[in-house]
Amino acid sequence: MTRDRIFTFLQTYAVLVLIVLLMAVLSVSSDSFLTARNLLNILNQNAPLAIMASAMTLVIIVGGFDLSVGAIFAMGSVTSAWLAVNVDPYLGLALAPLVGFLLGCANGIVITALKVHSFLATIATALIFKGIAIAVSDGRLISARIDAFTWLGRERFLGVFNAIWLMVIFAVLLTFLLNRTTLGRRIFAVGGNEEAAILSGIRTNRVKIAAFSLAGLAAGLAAIIATSRVALGQASAGEGMELQAIAAVILGGTSIYGGQGAVWRSVAGVFLLALVNNGFNILSIDPFFRDLTMGLIILAALGISAIGQRR
Repeated sequence: MTRDRIFTFLQTYAVLVLIVLLMAVLSVSSDSFLTARNLLNILNQNAPLAIMASAMTLVIIVGGFDLSVGAIFAMGSVTSAWLAVNVDPYLGLALAPLVGFLLGCANGIVITALKVHSFLATIATALIFKGIAIAVSDGRLISARIDAFTWLGRERFLGVFNAIWLMVIFAVLLTFLLNRTTLGRRIFAVGGNEEAAILSGIRTNRVKIAAFSLAGLAAGLAAIIATSRVALGQASAGEGMELQAIAAVILGGTSIYGGQGAVWRSVAGVFLLALVNNGFNILSIDPFFRDLTMGLIILAALGISAIGQRR
C-alpha cells in the first residue's frame, strides 16, 4: 500500500478504527460498558451534538467555520422554553429550529455581503445572539415542566430515545443532500476551489448561505432536544458546543481546508469523543488525562488533514 493510500485510508476510516479499539478496551476494563443501557445513554446524551456536527460538516466542506452555533443553541433553548410556557408547548418545539435557521441565514448573509472570513463574522454574531438570548430569558432559567414539551427529550419510540431517532433521520437527510443533490455537489465544488466554481456559473454566495442556514437549523433542533430533556431554557446553554462540533468534524476526517468530508464520519467523531468521556468516567481516571487524550487525538487528526492537503 502506497503512502498516498495510507493517508487516504486514515483520513477516511481512522475514526472507526479508534472507536472499535476503544470499545474493545473498555469492554475488557469494565463489565458495565458494553450494555444496552450504557450504549443507549451515550447515544442519547450526545444526539444534540451529533446533529450539530452533521450540519457543521457542510460548513467546513464549503470552506467556513461557524463559531455561533453554541449561541444559536442558547437562542433555541430560551425561545422554545418561553413559547412553551407562555404560548404553546408544541409551538415552542416547532419554532426554535426555524429561529435557528433564520439566525444561520443571517450568518451567511453577513459573511457573503461583507466578504469577511466566517471565523471572524461568527464570533461577532455569537455575541449578538447570546445577548438576545439573555434578554429573552432576562438572565433567568425558564422552567418548562410540561408533558407536551418534555416528551421529545425524555420519551422513547420502540425502546429507543426520540433524540436518537431524530439524530439518525437528520444525519441521513444531510448525507442524501450532500451526496445526491445539486446543492451538495455545489458545496463540494465551492469548498474545493471557489474561483473555479464561480467560473463554472455556481452562485457561491447562495451555497454558503445555505450551508450556514442548515447549521443554524441543526443548532435549533439540537436545542429543543436538550431543553425538553431538562425542561429548562437557559441563555448559558450550548457553551462550548461549537468547538466540540468542530473537533468531531475534524476527527471524522473532514478537511479543514474544505472540499471534502462526510456526515457519517462527523457523527462517528462525536461518538469517539463520547466514548473517551464515558471510558474515563467508568474507570474513574483523572479528568486531566481525559483532556490530554482528547487534545492529542484532535492534534493527530489535524496532522493527517494537513499532510493529506499537501499531498
